[in-house]
Amino acid sequence: MRVGIVGLGLIGGSFAKAYRKAGHTVAAFDTNEAILQFAKISGDVSEDLNDETIPQCDLILICTYPQAAVRYMEEKGPVFGTRPVVIDCCGTKGNVVDSGFAAAEKYGFTYIGGHPMAGTQFSGFKYAKPDMFEGAPMVLVPKKNDDITFLDRVKTLLQPAGFGSITVTTAETHDKVIAFSSQLAHVVSNAYVKSPTAQIHTGMSAGSYRDLTRVAWLNPEMWTQLFFDNKDNLMREIDTLMQNMQAYRDALAADDRETMKRLLDEGRRRKEEVDG
Repeated sequence: MRVGIVGLGLIGGSFAKAYRKAGHTVAAFDTNEAILQFAKISGDVSEDLNDETIPQCDLILICTYPQAAVRYMEEKGPVFGTRPVVIDCCGTKGNVVDSGFAAAEKYGFTYIGGHPMAGTQFSGFKYAKPDMFEGAPMVLVPKKNDDITFLDRVKTLLQPAGFGSITVTTAETHDKVIAFSSQLAHVVSNAYVKSPTAQIHTGMSAGSYRDLTRVAWLNPEMWTQLFFDNKDNLMREIDTLMQNMQAYRDALAADDRETMKRLLDEGRRRKEEVDG
């Protein structure tokens, strides 16, 4: 299999390493020529992804920020041809898949939206690893959910990455859920660590602090774009969280221990319901 990778950051770099480890040919493009050359020297990339090699690929994974992914599909639409399956790997889907489906129809290439649900708090090729996606979920957003033959083809193409599950959904559902499961978590973590008390936590914090602040160490440029691409869903989740937090504060202010105990038990039971 020949795989094309657009963008050699954490996600693109991990795809390159995974497919190369599985014995496939990896062609890649990155706007940073130094990173691309390093990936070639390290053996994770075999060749440049350009107008000559793009139509020879079986799979092209676009691992960039959403706006860059849209631009790439529009610019390279006439070049893709009919052989590759083009998958964007952006963290929001609404605007990206609308543009992707339109470009695919305009230029005649095969496209499906995607979102690999894996990563770390770090970014960049140097943190990429071949087992990044092993056991992780992959979300797919096709234009039609009932094309089983095409979806099976996509799953086969993605198999070397080692995903633990494939979820097929709509862009609307993806963006609604991701606002809660990922974006809100990054907002909360980033805001939480701004407490003045964080300056003196050393020696008096353990797992709870580490778990809650892990994703505060984020890429501001990327997450700003993701937040604004999905701002209506994210604002709704922030509003819900603020209302819930107010209930806990009100119980403390009123010295209402019974209400606090009820609120905590509701949260405990909700966690048990949603996660088993």
